Amino acid sequence: MFGSKQKRRDSLRAAPLPLTWLKVIERNVPFYRYLPEADQCELHRHIQVFLAERHFEGCGGLQITDEIKVTISAQACLLLLHRDTDYYPTLKSILVYPSAYIARQSTSVGTGMILESTTIRLGESWQRGAVILSWDDVLQGAADIHDGHNVVLHEFAHQLDQEGGEAKGSPILERRSMYVAWARILGAEYVQLQKDVQDGHKSTLDDYGATNPAEFFAVATECFFEKALQLKKKHPELYEELKLYYRQDPAQFRNR
Repeated sequence: MFGSKQKRRDSLRAAPLPLTWLKVIERNVPFYRYLPEADQCELHRHIQVFLAERHFEGCGGLQITDEIKVTISAQACLLLLHRDTDYYPTLKSILVYPSAYIARQSTSVGTGMILESTTIRLGESWQRGAVILSWDDVLQGAADIHDGHNVVLHEFAHQLDQEGGEAKGSPILERRSMYVAWARILGAEYVQLQKDVQDGHKSTLDDYGATNPAEFFAVATECFFEKALQLKKKHPELYEELKLYYRQDPAQFRNR
């Protein structure tokens, strides 16, 4: 079974990317232009597999188009470059709303009581099954490659974190020995961000990263790709850890 899956994926990767898809990427994902040519070609191959294996579903009246699928897939697959990947193995569907959507939320308030509320969301990642995205915010996040905000990178970083179980800000690393440095550096950076937020100090990292370690990893991922030069200068150890994990050096090609 594994052999047949690998053969199918090899066949998909060998096929040329449709020109209409390439035009969508060039128009909607400006980060693509900064990638070295070899990385662009690898990204094309990953997109072919991802689109063949993952289901997209429109919500709130949105009709799914190739533009929607390709724009999201290109950004999701950016996180997979240079790495052995099973293409987000616990993910089955990507649900896309036209814009920010309302989600129900249950919070325990002690003594067995549950508080029901609603929140407005741009995206979310479920441990098993789905990523939910706002199409307006997908486009907005992709269009500005300098602001450190990209909902696709954020939610798919959660998917990577969730491959080993509950998201805790510690995705599966290549070697067991790497977890020591990861915990030390990301733990210290997380605590520092919490302190910066509490003291009202501006950080390269978005304040939302101070919510919990899982959100810190997702926010750091956004920053790594979109504010690479600032992150490398102000948080060099964090940058190096993410560089080792993602096997990419966006500060290098963003500085060309």
